[in-house]
Amino acid sequence: MDYIKDMRKLIGHETLLTVGCGVIIEQEGHILLQHRTDLDNWCIPGGLMEIGEGFEETAKRETLEETGLEVKDLELFGIYSGEKCFATYPNKDRAYSVQIIFKSKSFEGELIHEGSETKEHQFFKKDDLPENLNDRQEVFILDWAKDVTLPVID
Repeated sequence: MDYIKDMRKLIGHETLLTVGCGVIIEQEGHILLQHRTDLDNWCIPGGLMEIGEGFEETAKRETLEETGLEVKDLELFGIYSGEKCFATYPNKDRAYSVQIIFKSKSFEGELIHEGSETKEHQFFKKDDLPENLNDRQEVFILDWAKDVTLPVID
């Protein structure tokens, strides 16, 4: 992402404000989670908005890149902000990312299980989620498991 690299040249490791968009993909009451290679934890597919993109466009692009699935009929699940949205990366870069989370039960394509960011993908039941959920995503994954919808976290 050139925007992030360009901003890092200007601000170094200082906190960068970003917008993340992700999709909770459901199939028969299960959630699709991605086992990340970089942090060795589980999260939903998604990523950072690029300049000029819309929320849904970002969520669809990132999901396709990370899973090979084309999601359709996105519904807003929640908007998340607050303390859990801060991140410090291994290279010392800091970010604060507001999260726009969608939900979809409609998708097509063949699931890619491995990639540069992914060890594997797996569908999980609400009562059998992995223990090592991504710290910044745990709140909305657990909201999904508890059938909470449209929370706004400050």
